[in-house]
Amino acid sequence: MARIEVPMPQMGESIAEGTVSKWMKQVGDTVERDEPILEISTDKVDAEIPSPSSGTLVEIVVQEGETVEVGTIVAYVDTEAGAGATPSAPVVAVPDVAAPVAPVATSDAAVAPASSGAGASAASGPESVEERLRTRSTPVVRKIAEEHGVDITGVPGSGHAGRVTKQDILSFIESGAAAPTSVAAPATPVARPAASAATAAPSDFWTTFYRQVQHPEYPVRAADQVVAMDKMRRLTAEHMVLAKRVAPHVHSFIEIDFSSIDRIRAANKARWTAQGAKVSYTAFVAWATSRVLRDFPMVNGVVSGNNLVYRGNVNLGMAVDLNPGLIVPVVHDADHLGLIGIGNKIVDVATRARDKKLMPDEIQGATFSITNPGVLGTLVGLPVIPKGTSAILGTGAIEKRVVVVSDPETGADVIAIRKRSLFSLGYDHRIVDGADAARFLSALKDMLEDFPEDA
Repeated sequence: MARIEVPMPQMGESIAEGTVSKWMKQVGDTVERDEPILEISTDKVDAEIPSPSSGTLVEIVVQEGETVEVGTIVAYVDTEAGAGATPSAPVVAVPDVAAPVAPVATSDAAVAPASSGAGASAASGPESVEERLRTRSTPVVRKIAEEHGVDITGVPGSGHAGRVTKQDILSFIESGAAAPTSVAAPATPVARPAASAATAAPSDFWTTFYRQVQHPEYPVRAADQVVAMDKMRRLTAEHMVLAKRVAPHVHSFIEIDFSSIDRIRAANKARWTAQGAKVSYTAFVAWATSRVLRDFPMVNGVVSGNNLVYRGNVNLGMAVDLNPGLIVPVVHDADHLGLIGIGNKIVDVATRARDKKLMPDEIQGATFSITNPGVLGTLVGLPVIPKGTSAILGTGAIEKRVVVVSDPETGADVIAIRKRSLFSLGYDHRIVDGADAARFLSALKDMLEDFPEDA
């Protein structure tokens, strides 16, 4: 029988590792080709991974809760389809996912450790699988070790086969055992020159400040309940902390009258129902926002180092409440979609987000985001700007309010009841000035309050 390798798949260009969240099949179970056998979780998406072939699941290499690098073998499936295969050269199978899996080496000589240990040499002989896993940590772990001058081979690892995890390296550094060393360093630390120490400390501080998140811990009282964060909550917490650390947040507000939109919805309700179209208030907001963003490149851009990047596409991130949890699927090139098209797309991605059926590219590449706390009755919110973008629109509850308006015939002020909502724009003050935000919100207000009939 042929042993088919099941590797951790590449679920997006920026994803370097994944966590096995659940095994849906156990060793000895019969599996069919394309039948889901495990669930994985990454910092972008959760997904079910199908079996690459029909057969029997004969070995599980990575246990639930373990995080491994893309391309790492997580399991083996035996199949009669490859009975003539040589056991020493197993077939590498790629699960049918949205993006190709990184190449997986099948021989000991083809897998080189990412970092060599102190005193390692060719004379030490070939490494075992366990030794290779021990020295091959994820890119994130290796980056942290490099920034802090840590020899990763001296860090106790709690992962599979002693693999060093992110928590291992952070705990090692916090323990004070992470004094920078070199391969030939003597047992007694050598004092650094004063100038070197003076320049190293600020660099280390800002590297840690901008790239790592360590949450403070608090005493637990007798009546308290302690629950470990799940993968989604941990990632959300880290992303929000980093976003607030990096981008100087400013928020501006404006009030929108939905009378024009209500007239259009009433006039087209029967036609849209017959077409199966779902055009919500959010669809109107997304359509108008995508058009206005064309004229405000700074709001649709991002700060990258000392450069400003003005995006060539308008990709709207639409926040979806998973209760619990939050995910932001992306409507790509939203400014090329009509009102019905964008409405149907929003419903589609929101539904599949709640069913965990989004593909990796559907949660990447946002240039601007919209969140709608108003659907739960919130008057207005102050949302955090997602990493990689410079602004986010928060829409409040749409409610009937008593307002003063001008009579269209006489021009006199009159008291009327209008359906209105407060919008907030959170923006990165490094690229978006207050006046830019004001002009953007004003243009959005004008478009929504005089919405085009042919959208």
